[in-house]
Amino acid sequence: MSNLSVDVIGWTGTVLVLLAYLLITNKRLDGESRLYQSLNLFGAAGLIVNGLVNGAYPSAGLNVAWSLIALYGLFKGSKLSKRF
Repeated sequence: MSNLSVDVIGWTGTVLVLLAYLLITNKRLDGESRLYQSLNLFGAAGLIVNGLVNGAYPSAGLNVAWSLIALYGLFKGSKLSKRF
């Protein structure tokens, strides 16, 4: 994988995480919405790739945790929607 593609993946991840934060801060999204959790999941995934390739293991580790929280949010949301 080229350095440029790793950088693009990382910056895309950054934009997605920041977009999720902006949208929830401005009350455009609910914290339990699938879109919010998906933005966090895919953003974290991009940052994991960038962190691992560049040897930034603490950052990659943080984003693994971030993505697991997003997956939990998506799973929890899908279980809640089945109940109602």
